[in-house]
Amino acid sequence: MVKREELKVKSRDTLGKKVRFLRRQGLTPVNLYGPKTESIPLQVETSLLERLIATVGRNALITLKVDRAKEPRLAMIRDIQRDPLTGALLHVGFFQIEVTHKVRAEIPLIFLGEAPAAKSPRAMVIQNLTSLQVEGLPTDLPRRIEVDLSLLEEMNQAIHVREIPMDDRLEVLTDPDEVVVHVIETRAPVEEEEVKEEVKEETE
Repeated sequence: MVKREELKVKSRDTLGKKVRFLRRQGLTPVNLYGPKTESIPLQVETSLLERLIATVGRNALITLKVDRAKEPRLAMIRDIQRDPLTGALLHVGFFQIEVTHKVRAEIPLIFLGEAPAAKSPRAMVIQNLTSLQVEGLPTDLPRRIEVDLSLLEEMNQAIHVREIPMDDRLEVLTDPDEVVVHVIETRAPVEEEEVKEEVKEETE
């Protein structure tokens, strides 16, 4: 089971451009929305929200406790907006879900181990994908998908999406033939003396 985090949020009356005053007070404007939920403006302490994002990421189930609501809301982080210059948190969108309904999510890839083929000085490991799009029940979504680099034993070998072990309860929506990571052979390094000789000949 995925650990469920809790976050206390408050209803927000400050809208539009005035939300900048909230940020000065250490608060971040957020919205809760979903297929059966009209967008609800909320606000939360920025420090708590930053800690939550760093701890659970986008795919964890979160229990939102809204001050004016009788029942807590089950949600996932869907949108994160930051200032492109400072990185400061500007807005977060929470997507309300039902545990019995499947959802789509981008699950980050974590590359583990070392590729035996990469021990050659002429080898380079190229990572083509950083995440996979999957569909499943919220309680079945992993926070990350592990990719074992030790399977790359030969030069020019690749690991495709279809070769990554996945839970049977999840459906992978990313093209199964797409290359996730592969090892390529680079050009042999040119000896320094050869370079100097070529420069000397061109000069003469």
